[in-house]
Amino acid sequence: MGGIVSIGTQRLVVGLTGGIGSGKSTVARMLAQLGAWVIDADAVAKTVTQAGGAAIEPIRQAFGDAFILPDGSMNRDAMRQHVFEHPSARTRLEAITHPIIRATMDQALADAPARVVVLDIPLLVESDTWRQRVDKVVVVDCHEDTQVARVIQRSGWTPQAVRQVMAAQATREQRLAAADAVVVNDGIGLDALEEEVGQLARSLGI
Repeated sequence: MGGIVSIGTQRLVVGLTGGIGSGKSTVARMLAQLGAWVIDADAVAKTVTQAGGAAIEPIRQAFGDAFILPDGSMNRDAMRQHVFEHPSARTRLEAITHPIIRATMDQALADAPARVVVLDIPLLVESDTWRQRVDKVVVVDCHEDTQVARVIQRSGWTPQAVRQVMAAQATREQRLAAADAVVVNDGIGLDALEEEVGQLARSLGI
């Protein structure tokens, strides 16, 4: 896969992905503690849809004031439900937000001070654009039932709501087929996960 490599460096760009509830964010934090520079696509997406964010006015124009909260940020709960009920709305929203998110992350990548940069991207496998931006794909994997249980415990969602999100993501099989490396995060504790991530970090030269 082609990656973005700064001139005069041996930069390695790693795409980190996994389904909702897989523990991807935990793995990203561990990699950051070991010395990788992590750029979080979800955090960037939240920034551009917060009050004053670059995507707010285009979202208001496309979807109406009902999807903007009184504080000026996007109503994420309302939008999440809307795009699940209307697939064309997802396409319209992504046409607004994705170019802004990509540009922001590309700039963050260009400015990253570390040799190994991890792009934490939930929908990496679903996007040819992101896959072309990374040198390696790392997938955090667990059973689907584990995903559901974790999100219910973490967020208080209903099982149906979790499975709605999962249905909109790549399948477990699709993610594993795209992986250059897999972190198995199922039936283990944090200590074991740290050891697994440590092995991954060494293999990446972190």
